[in-house]
Amino acid sequence: MDYKKVYEEWCNNSYFDEATKAELKAIAGDEAEIKDRFYRELEFGTAGLRGVIGAGTNRMNFYTVSKATQGLANFILKEGAANRGVAIAFDSRNMSPEFSEAAALCLCANGIKSYLFDSLRPTPELSFAVRELGCIAGIVVTASHNPAEYNGYKVYWEDGAQITAPKDVQIIAEVNAVTDYNAVKTMSRAEAEEKGLLTIIGKDVDDKYVAALKKQIIHPDIIREQGKELKIVYTPLHGTGNLPVQRVLAELGFKNVYVVPEQEKPDGNFSTVSYPNPEDPKAFALALALAKKVDADVIMATDPDADRLGVYAKDSKTGEYMSFTGNMSGILICEYLMSQRKELGRIAEDGAIIKTIVTTNMTDKLAKEYNVKLIEVLTGFKYIGEQIKWFEESGKGHYEFGFEESYGCLVGTHARDKDAIVAVMMLCEAAAYYRTKGLTLWDQMQNIYKKYGYFKEGIQTMTLKGADGVAQIQAIMDGFRANPPKALGDYKVVSFRDYKKDTVLDLASGAVTSTGLPQSNVLYFDLTDDAWVCVRPSGTEPKIKFYIGVKGSDNADADEKLKKLTDALMALA
Repeated sequence: MDYKKVYEEWCNNSYFDEATKAELKAIAGDEAEIKDRFYRELEFGTAGLRGVIGAGTNRMNFYTVSKATQGLANFILKEGAANRGVAIAFDSRNMSPEFSEAAALCLCANGIKSYLFDSLRPTPELSFAVRELGCIAGIVVTASHNPAEYNGYKVYWEDGAQITAPKDVQIIAEVNAVTDYNAVKTMSRAEAEEKGLLTIIGKDVDDKYVAALKKQIIHPDIIREQGKELKIVYTPLHGTGNLPVQRVLAELGFKNVYVVPEQEKPDGNFSTVSYPNPEDPKAFALALALAKKVDADVIMATDPDADRLGVYAKDSKTGEYMSFTGNMSGILICEYLMSQRKELGRIAEDGAIIKTIVTTNMTDKLAKEYNVKLIEVLTGFKYIGEQIKWFEESGKGHYEFGFEESYGCLVGTHARDKDAIVAVMMLCEAAAYYRTKGLTLWDQMQNIYKKYGYFKEGIQTMTLKGADGVAQIQAIMDGFRANPPKALGDYKVVSFRDYKKDTVLDLASGAVTSTGLPQSNVLYFDLTDDAWVCVRPSGTEPKIKFYIGVKGSDNADADEKLKKLTDALMALA
């Protein structure tokens, strides 16, 4: 791709609007910036689009969004499913409303009905809406927890999960086949509404979504009793979680919910945080200050599209607020659900807990404790959603719970993506329940460690942007793949999984078996003493990620082992 030629085309072709041309002419002479904007088409992968907002083929803008939508429309038409329609939601990011409308109008111009939410909504509600409305597909315009300069576009299929094989490859092929922007169709909003192709949705879907969440509650009586006393601090981090979280907690009977005022309103610039990610401790600064002021029991933050949840809870011994990783909050919810279902005789005979390959191995112990099947899937919640679909289609298997280390889980099957709204609700119920036992959520987490073992996990990331970054990330992966280590720190490598080659190498015997999972550019090293590491490029950001897991004799031992193994791994990177 001759990026200079494409740049000139965008600057001069009458197809592109004057604002776009002005933005591009302003960078004339800046070769690095021009190259970064035009050295490739913004890749439409299995997670859809994600990129920096701006003009250019490697940016999120009306043209790249509409081009992707035209490819999706072409696929839907080939499937003969235009009449079923597509549900579309968007978050609080800059340009999200505009991009979602552009997608809707492109679909309408192709004769495909669009159901567009009237204002911002959480990603899990879009997943719910796809199935509730009987749509063939769904689109959500969001860049999840990325910095403010990003936006994105995710595609869901009729089961409510993000696209998986073989549909993902087929849709990507259709998107890539649209090489001429002039082939992209659109129409005016007025014409789309007049022809009955555009329907605006809102309150009716909200009501059904919240009702579905409330069906997951186990102990409404305990909530009514403890909800008068339990103090909850919540922040939506300027995103979509505010209204549904406040609504569901209020309707259940939680009386003391304090929303961080500076972060309550939608703000695409995320002006109070540098990075709207509940994995980042800095995102909790205002929430922690409010929690200390009101003496809160638990603090929760959802990311902009409300599919990820971060948690702090009070340590009753010290009075300090302690942070939970995604593994910890996921295990805490899972243990609460399974223990209460066991007590009530509600665990299915063919029950299953689903986790991703980089999620804590404590889950294996928990599944064994409750005599349910443990299923491991590749990283990406769509693979958890896919398992639910297979349970339904085969009539075998019952979904008990699913989660991933990246702060996402799903209670129930109302959605097929991670749902931070239902996670907030469930953790608040758990906090109310454990309060009757004289425990905080942090106290209960320590009990879980004592029960299953002191499993600790960490993650390191390297950000490598641009064309050179892509090459560097691939070189790191190639290095590990070609020369897999036989030991890491104090641990020996027991087996080496290469998910791209679909191989598992047993280092002791030399035997090679299949991973049993789809091909993916992921490397995983099983180590001695319940330790492991995994290396994979991010599917949504210019990063390579290094995951590390250990098991210690207590918290301090686990922390020390985690640090030593992390240092050993990063020395090789």
